[in-house]
Amino acid sequence: MAGKKYKAALAQVDRTKTYDYKEAVALAKKLADTKFDSSVEASFSLNVDPRQAEQNIRGAMVLPNGTGKTQKVLVITQGAKEDEAKAAGADYVGGADMIAKVQGGWFDFDVIVATPDMMGQLGKLGRVLGPKGLMPNPKTGTVTMNVAGAVEEIKKGKVEYRVDKDGNVNVMIGKASFTEEALAQNFKALFDQLAKIKPATVKGIYMKSVTVSTTMGPGIKVTVA
Repeated sequence: MAGKKYKAALAQVDRTKTYDYKEAVALAKKLADTKFDSSVEASFSLNVDPRQAEQNIRGAMVLPNGTGKTQKVLVITQGAKEDEAKAAGADYVGGADMIAKVQGGWFDFDVIVATPDMMGQLGKLGRVLGPKGLMPNPKTGTVTMNVAGAVEEIKKGKVEYRVDKDGNVNVMIGKASFTEEALAQNFKALFDQLAKIKPATVKGIYMKSVTVSTTMGPGIKVTVA
């Protein structure tokens, strides 16, 4: 059934053209044909070599309209910072006890925020957290003394972007139930952020191609201007 739906959706996309970003998100929203509220994703193919440190693009930002997804946040800290994290709305807070729980195979959370003093203990879980992309990182604002600020940003709709080994960055920019304007604003904010952090060492074209798609929907090429 999905095959038929996909073909029908694909038929409405002109494969030979690139769309203005506002048109692209509107079309992606229109073609989202799933029983659940599809996620909308933007994919950037960048002319970077992630093996070079300065071209290994990674960071985080709060999208203007959030992602429509509520993230469960685990804060690893101790002392007064525990109360701060709880007050900010963290779902789980603790120190060595929580680290032991994760070590035992518990993963009922989406993001970990940690204070720098806990990174030594948390580092032992690198083999478990690394492959899942859950290891806190100062670059994405998840290793910080300002745990309250970090939790609030994540709850507001903070997204992480990270280039993979082939130079691609994939980021969720919202849900199909969002208005066209909200999706367009989120896309533009992400596009501007990636454009702003273009490494100085990149020669020639930086953004090779940009695509917008929904869960199980076809990719719609966006004009890179």
